[in-house]
Amino acid sequence: MRCFTAALATETNTFSPIATSRKTFEDRFYYPPGTHPDRPTGVTGPLWAARKRAQTEGWTVIEGTCTSAQPSGTTVRRVYEELRDEILEQLKEAMPVDIVLMGLHGAMVADGYDDCEGDILARIRQIVGPDVPVGVELDPHCHLTKQRLAAADVIICFKEFPHTDFVARGEELADIVEAMARKRVKPVMSVFDCRMINSFPTSRQPMRGFVDKIMGMEGKDGILSISVAHCFPYADVPEMGTKVLVVTDDRKEFGDALAEKLGRELWDLREAVRPEFLSIDAALDRASARNDGLVVLADPADNAGGGAPSDSTFVLKRMLERGIRDAAIGGFWDPVAVKLCFDAGEGARFNLRFGGKVGPASGTPIDATVTVTKLVPDLRTTYQGTVSRMGDAAAIAVDGIQVVLIANRQQAKSVDLFTGLGIDLAQKRMVVVKSTNHFFAEFGPIAAEVLYIDAPGAIPRDFTKIPYTRIQRPKWPLDADPWG
Repeated sequence: MRCFTAALATETNTFSPIATSRKTFEDRFYYPPGTHPDRPTGVTGPLWAARKRAQTEGWTVIEGTCTSAQPSGTTVRRVYEELRDEILEQLKEAMPVDIVLMGLHGAMVADGYDDCEGDILARIRQIVGPDVPVGVELDPHCHLTKQRLAAADVIICFKEFPHTDFVARGEELADIVEAMARKRVKPVMSVFDCRMINSFPTSRQPMRGFVDKIMGMEGKDGILSISVAHCFPYADVPEMGTKVLVVTDDRKEFGDALAEKLGRELWDLREAVRPEFLSIDAALDRASARNDGLVVLADPADNAGGGAPSDSTFVLKRMLERGIRDAAIGGFWDPVAVKLCFDAGEGARFNLRFGGKVGPASGTPIDATVTVTKLVPDLRTTYQGTVSRMGDAAAIAVDGIQVVLIANRQQAKSVDLFTGLGIDLAQKRMVVVKSTNHFFAEFGPIAAEVLYIDAPGAIPRDFTKIPYTRIQRPKWPLDADPWG
């Protein structure tokens, strides 16, 4: 089996003022052929699966470029075209191939391209022809567009949010595409549009049960795979929205009916799947009232993983105003403040301005007398076997609160964002993480309670506040009854 595999991924917040540049990709990771490390990375589940089969089944694997950028604003057109064409040229040189496995995100938008994934997949199809199976792994926060459905043979999304299963889904994709190449199955895809915008954390009920249910259905009655495309709400592109995807072994009518059945079940759960979002003060009240363990508070409106700046000050200001102590918060993206801390050195006490820099959604800067408690050059955190580079990082103490400052814009997914800077979370009453739900995989097990804050920020949780102009309507919650 001769397999070509590559990855090109970013999640584009079309409302973000932070353009996605070539450096944005290189800062997160950019691995030309033959340089991908001997560990999985978040969008290279297919490559990892192919490498394993090279060892166990004798596959010949031709690796193309693998690169991913931190979620930001619209990708610069030239940058997307250069990276796309780099991969396409590598595929041309690899021909002939038996299969293609691609790791893409699914919500990448570039200047002039609403559907980057659909574009690159259509070009891949032109190169390999109609008979070579093309399989794609997507993040569930994707846009399941007609163009990519037409160009690919099999699409599989991660099932878990937080995304802990990207390797398992890469394995699943490789199995199905190999079986297709060997004429053992004939995958066909069925999609149902749920006509909604929503968030579906699988760390809680009822979404946990829904995912367990669809996983239990796979491998029976000709069902090869079932995915939920959650949607990425912060992209104003026509085909944004929640969809259910069913892949069957040549059972199109059955797959269509099942996709609709599951999609309508998901529609009925639309209110229950969203966690409760509390005001800043309500969340701080509940956290302060507990005396039996660590309370983890999420600030999803400032999640760098959704394209936010990760420098908003709204929550920290209220913590300081209320005199909350024995707490930690992070990470604040502020390279200037980090440099000033490094210049001052560990143990230094001085006046520092930090946070609130990128725009109105970041709030206003905090001016405080701080103590530098720990400095770590090029801090790296781990999450599900992947490594995130936080850049130079500083921990500072501000009136009983420890604040993590980072030079690279990254969301707070890993406990070692704090412990790597000498912050003992077991000694804290509460910790605030700038993340939507990825934090749950590591912070959930150590939390007495997890709370979600509805704070101001660049990516509001109330989707009716997002100024869409291009998405297809009707769509809940913008429209109360999209089925009417």
